Amino acid sequence: MMDWTDRHCRYFLRGFSPRVLLYSEMITAEALLRGNAARLLRYAPEEQPLALQLGGSEPARLAAAARLGEQAGYCEINLNCGCPSDRVHAGAFGACLMAAPARVADCVAAMRAAVTIPVTVKMRIGIIDKTDPRTVRQRLDQFEATDYARLVAFTAAVSAAGCTRLIVHARQAVLGGLSPRDNREVPPLRPGIVRQLIADFPALEFVLNGGLRSAGEVTEALSWCAGAMLGREAYHRPYILSELHVQLYADSWRRPPEEEILERMAVYVGASWRAESRWRPLRATCWPLFRAAGAREFRQRLSLGAREPGAGAALLRAVAR
Repeated sequence: MMDWTDRHCRYFLRGFSPRVLLYSEMITAEALLRGNAARLLRYAPEEQPLALQLGGSEPARLAAAARLGEQAGYCEINLNCGCPSDRVHAGAFGACLMAAPARVADCVAAMRAAVTIPVTVKMRIGIIDKTDPRTVRQRLDQFEATDYARLVAFTAAVSAAGCTRLIVHARQAVLGGLSPRDNREVPPLRPGIVRQLIADFPALEFVLNGGLRSAGEVTEALSWCAGAMLGREAYHRPYILSELHVQLYADSWRRPPEEEILERMAVYVGASWRAESRWRPLRATCWPLFRAAGAREFRQRLSLGAREPGAGAALLRAVAR
């Protein structure tokens, strides 16, 4: 979710559930250690509970970055071992790390030694690289015993390092030959592999990721796994977060009407503009909130013509179109 779930997007999504755990976009350890860490780690208090996802493969550097995340107030550090993009692969992090379980275990151990908050791992059920002589389609036709053996070895290594919660995208990642988008769609979903991991590692918590499109699919998954992660579905249809909140939490919260959410965002944009961007036009400040934050369904509902909101939201509505 790089360049997707930035702090503006997360603030927007928080309006659809006060309790769902939100994750940052992946931030590399080097970006934090060599760049403006305060800017990269900035968030609004309303975004909590909030986890920081890191990219990297050097234990000491990841430990230092994790420490910065804890000091900034994040409640979890997540190591990305699932992103299949060529850019990430070239940086020696993301899904390619699944071929280096010992290195990942060292990274997890170093981060756990550096922080007191949980350290988790985001992963795939396996990887396929260019060294395989078969075509991608041939290789994806079946999940072989050797594939599962490698997955077990990876899981055992990170577990031995102290990671007790793993977020598993139930697809293999193809390193080279498929775009990031195709990697989300072409490799078949195999939630049965995650079920097998749960049976083989009963002491660990597994969170299912990939292919979850409805509240019903999520609640079904929660009947056999410890959690469910939504990516682009929540980004494009944030209403699913409210649907799940009502189903899963025994509280009185209900999603506010669209106009109230819009008013909330108008206040947020105004505050951000005054605090950070006095020299920038309001349009430049709030445009990313509705373009980078996606929420197609939200924009569509607003365009249907609900009651006239307050002046601030009216301006934001006009700018967001």
